[in-house]
Amino acid sequence: VRDFLLFFISRFQSGLGMQMINVAVGWLVYDMTGSALSLGFVGLAMFVPNLAFILVAGYVADRYERRRVLIACYVLLTVATMGLYLGVILKVLTVKLIYALVVLIGTARAFTSPAAAALVPNIVPKEIFASAVALNSSASQTAVIIGPALGGLIYIAGPDIVFLTTAVMFIACILCLFAMKPRPAAALKNKVTWESVTAGFRFIRTNQILMGTISLDLFAVLLGGATALMPIFAKDIFNTGPVGLGLLRSAPAVGAVTTAFLLAYFAMNHKVGLRMFQAVACFGLATIGFGLSSNMYMAMFFLACLGAADMVSIYIRSTLVQTETPDEMRGRVSAVNSVFIGASNELGEFESGVLAHFTSPVIAVLIGGVGTLGITGLWMKLFPDLRNRNRLVE
Repeated sequence: VRDFLLFFISRFQSGLGMQMINVAVGWLVYDMTGSALSLGFVGLAMFVPNLAFILVAGYVADRYERRRVLIACYVLLTVATMGLYLGVILKVLTVKLIYALVVLIGTARAFTSPAAAALVPNIVPKEIFASAVALNSSASQTAVIIGPALGGLIYIAGPDIVFLTTAVMFIACILCLFAMKPRPAAALKNKVTWESVTAGFRFIRTNQILMGTISLDLFAVLLGGATALMPIFAKDIFNTGPVGLGLLRSAPAVGAVTTAFLLAYFAMNHKVGLRMFQAVACFGLATIGFGLSSNMYMAMFFLACLGAADMVSIYIRSTLVQTETPDEMRGRVSAVNSVFIGASNELGEFESGVLAHFTSPVIAVLIGGVGTLGITGLWMKLFPDLRNRNRLVE
């Protein structure tokens, strides 16, 4: 499917760019401050726009052509990344300015997520949608493998080179989207009202399958997220540099992309609810293993296991959210979903940074892993419909 190929390439390019920015910004902030709390605030700066624009972003994705929404988002990402580049070469980049530009990047991502998720069902037939979800996820996860390592390697030449390279990647995304065929916006032409804007929340609240799936990911990964602490593990525990940080950040994606390709060709469609709970439990166990790792190679192994488990959860959640939702509501439902995912990642990074600040990085990771296991057991009791869900696409 030609348009899906172009979309696939754009997602890979944007994922690659975002991972390179994450490595460069994380290392730069920790190098400037030496503070775990400052790293936590990077995650918070990325998350706040997701929360602030949750209602607007979903409504925009349902009212306007989703391809054009994505183009506008990549333009904003290019501008913010060039701001980081100019700040470095002009020697005016401060921690506060980094936070401000990260907020711009987070704003672009807030609108990108629902528009991109809602666009996929419009460009592939429903019978191959689950495979398209897995392939789309593999593009992002492959970028997560290559991006951090590439970002760490390029960082040796300077953070300005990293930011300039990522700006070029976002421009490539814009060109791919321009090459796609325009598709009419969803049939949401009614007057803007509070009821229409918040319809995504109400739909999820009344659907126990979606409510359980999305909230499980929110709380489990919120507690189990250790990504923000990787610069500390790389520099202070494993005594390595930016390249080592890139390898650590790439490790989860090694497991994830391998799993994604397997799921693309061997679709999971049996006891999917139980499989999701098992995957989240494995995520918690792998988080504990990472926290207890005595060297970087052991840590990379557990991070790869963590990524494989997370990919199973992503695959099931993404497919359920899109196939259970009418097209005219996909943007708003995807916006809520993306905020939950954003909360479990960016807000989870903030939580990890704060906890590490008052305890230690290792203790923060261990508490998160144990908390993930507890959430998994509790959610199995609270959402029996999800636990008993058999087929992925009914």
